[in-house]
This record gives sequence, structure tokens and C-alpha cells, in this order.
Amino acid sequence: MTAKLNVVPFVSVDSMMKLVLTVGVEKFLTELAGYIEEDFLRWESFDKTPRIASHSSEGVIELMPTSDGKMYGFKYVNGHPKNTREGLQTVTAFGVLADVGSGYPMLLTEMTILTALRTGATSALAAKYLAPEGARTMAIIGNGAQSEFQALAFKSLLGIDKLRLYDLDGSASRKCAKNLAGMGFDITICSSGHEAVEGAEIITTVTADKQYATILTDNMVGSGVHINAVGGDCPGKTELHRDILLRSDIFVEYPPQTRIEGEIQQLAADHPVTELWQVMTDKAAGRKDAKQITLFDSVGFATEDFSALRYVRDQLRATGLYEELDLLADPDEPRDLFGMLLRAEQAVAKPQMAT
Repeated sequence: MTAKLNVVPFVSVDSMMKLVLTVGVEKFLTELAGYIEEDFLRWESFDKTPRIASHSSEGVIELMPTSDGKMYGFKYVNGHPKNTREGLQTVTAFGVLADVGSGYPMLLTEMTILTALRTGATSALAAKYLAPEGARTMAIIGNGAQSEFQALAFKSLLGIDKLRLYDLDGSASRKCAKNLAGMGFDITICSSGHEAVEGAEIITTVTADKQYATILTDNMVGSGVHINAVGGDCPGKTELHRDILLRSDIFVEYPPQTRIEGEIQQLAADHPVTELWQVMTDKAAGRKDAKQITLFDSVGFATEDFSALRYVRDQLRATGLYEELDLLADPDEPRDLFGMLLRAEQAVAKPQMAT
């Protein structure tokens, strides 16, 4: 990458798509999960705070910052379920990685596609520690923009090869099945959530509506399953019946954020949960027996985006899939910013005088 301090590598949507395809989607997900795992294993090195959210009746806009003391990263992301009715994405995002020592940004990148990839990678990484051993079948309830990424991440990391799809909008399930055709899955499109969970060892819920919803009722969840609850990710937005939570061992990313935004907002503030990093570092148990119901109450956390930013930056030198963005002022004398403006004025004036 460029060494010019005033130029910042920028990864556009087009470059991100080319990067993912150059690496290969499943390899990208697997390697990204490795970066996320590395950062969970050094969890205590990070600054941690619940994301800063601005809520409205239309949706939410959030900032997700963190730092490991050497690099600082943040993501801007929105969640507007109504957008699909207007031909817009429910979630859009961009992110920045910066050097803590100088404060200079090191990377600016789209994160709409990257967030979908990191969400799938995080879900599958958690399931590596929590899902039943030898699981092959996953139900995906909610077949929108995230569903294919979830499926491919679970295939890449866990070997899931049987999918049972359900969405209130049948065209979404058909879209998902078509997109995943030829990628090594045995796919069944189901007519109800009850049908989708039949025989599934892993249940992924990933719906978009910003409301308290009951995507899974208690009678749909048998012993021994792993639930990957992705869709409930802001106050007032859940997918699981409360009784399911009371029967499950619950695993979360960062409790202060999940208690506000996740499924556990339905429970008392002191309801016991286990942090995922504790399982990964052997400080707490994950799956303990074949009958246990495990629930990953996933809301997404800033360290995962930090990991994704690190991963993308590490791919740029070999691929060259970025643009050079003239983002930072670079005066000849650091204290003479106004002089830089005057010299620019003179540079503009010279061609005019020549004419």
C-alpha cells in the first residue's frame, strides 16, 4: 500500500466485491472468522462500550468504536427495516481504521457487504464452540440479505450442508435457494417456521422487523439444539419467546450492550449469561451435554468490525483492490495550515494569468 501519509486507502463497494471474489467467499469467511477469534482471545486488550445509537420511529443509526491501544476502529451503521419497501438496503455501513499513535486514518472502507460477512463469520464462530457435535442441518428463519452469508459461514466453519428455509415472503426463500444453488447444500423451502425447525440441530433467526416478535415459540425448540439469534439487535426488537430464554444457556458478546438490544432485554437485568470470550479462553464452559439448549444472543459488537477492518487492510497489499483517497491536509509546515490554503489559491491563479 501507499506510504504517503496524506493518502488513505479507500475500499469501495466495487473493490470489496472484487476482493471477496478474488479471495473466494468461503475462504474469506473462514479467514475473517480467524481474525475475529484472535481478537476475542485478547478481549481484555480492547476498549469496550455499548454502541452509540440514535433511534427514531424509522430505524436506528449507530456508531461502533473500539481500540486495542495500537489501532482504533469504528463503524457507522444504520438499521431501517422499512427501506426494503422503498428499494433500499435495510443495513448500510462504512468503517475506519486508524493509527492510535498519530491519529491518522489507515483505511476507509464500505462495510455494508463487509458487515454481512462478519455477521455470518461471528455466528459460525460462536457455533463452533456451542453447537451440537456433528451438526449438519440448519434452519434459517428470515431469508433476506443476511441469509446466504449465514449459510456459507456455517458450511465453511462447521460443515453444515442441509438448509431448511422459511420466510413470510416466499419469494425471499426462493431467492436464497437460487443464490445458494450449486454451492453444496441440500435445500428445503418450508411453509412454516414449525416445519423449518423439524430435524434442525441449529436454528438461525434473522428477521428484520423492528418490533417485539415471536419468530420461535417455546414448543418449536427441542432439547439439544443451538439457536443463533441474529435479528434481535436493538431495544424493542426481539425474535424469541421469553420461555425459550429461560430454558437455554445464553451466550453473549458484551453484556452491557446485549441487555439493552438483545433477546435478553426480555429478562431481569441480573439473569445469568456467559460471555463468548470466556468460552473461547476456557474461562467458562460452552456446550456441556447433548441435551443442552445453547443460545447465542448475537447483536454484533465493535471488536468484530475491528477484526474485519484488520482483515481487509491485510489483503490490500497483495490484491491492490483499493483507491488512494486524498483525505488529509498535508501542509509543508504542520503549523501553517492557512499557508497551505494560500498556496492553493496561488496555484489556481497562475493558469488564469497565463491565459
